[in-house]
Amino acid sequence: MARLLAGYRDRPAADLDALALVLVRLSQLAIDQPLVRELDVNPLLVDERGVVAVDARVRLDLGPRRGLERLAIRPYPAELEETVQLSDGTAIMLRPIRPEDEPAHQRLFASLDPESVYFRFFSVVRELPHERLARYTQIDYDREMAFIATRTEDGEVRTLGVVRAILGGGERRRAEFAIVVDPRYQGLGLGYRLLRKVIDYCHDQGAVAVVGQVLWENPRMRRLAEDLGFSSRRLEGNVLEVTLPLRELRSAEPVAAGSAR
Repeated sequence: MARLLAGYRDRPAADLDALALVLVRLSQLAIDQPLVRELDVNPLLVDERGVVAVDARVRLDLGPRRGLERLAIRPYPAELEETVQLSDGTAIMLRPIRPEDEPAHQRLFASLDPESVYFRFFSVVRELPHERLARYTQIDYDREMAFIATRTEDGEVRTLGVVRAILGGGERRRAEFAIVVDPRYQGLGLGYRLLRKVIDYCHDQGAVAVVGQVLWENPRMRRLAEDLGFSSRRLEGNVLEVTLPLRELRSAEPVAAGSAR
């Protein structure tokens, strides 16, 4: 199908952007309208001028309203977006990551100094290939979460930091987290904001604990974990496991200006 849409013989290429927009709008319709049980568009004509739905059939379900569990893929959780201020007054957006964040994610990695890369990956990583970046940015919101901090700089939206948590299954649902922050924004409370947000999210999802691994020679991260109430134990060598039980979690006071690390 893709080869036909790209044009052949004397036929020009179809308007793929228009076709993609139709698919996105159909997905949004399924999300916004829980009464829709089935939807059939046939035929859908696509050419270089755009898209036309010649005929369509919709089947409604008038029974009890169904929630997001009816969806095969959880939609982007826009309700988790928020704007916060760092200790120097800089306003940033905290939000879940999206697939289109891949280029900004690559730029964030390129901005990291070798020490920050080592602290995040526990090894020397010189580049992140597309396949790995796609895995980081195209996530299943039902099984994991990644919050990013963004800000517009010189007319471009940049990613300043990211924290991700993978939720475990079974009776003991533990969430494993990892975090990295642009060195230019370290010391302004950004790491605290990101980690606090993912802790609250994991608590709301029913996780019993948030767990991460920290290198002993990373004092900034060790202090951050300590400030948020994590306990630590040495695993092997220079690796510490930090753990925060969530059963009795209480919302922390907003971080005071100048006190966050």
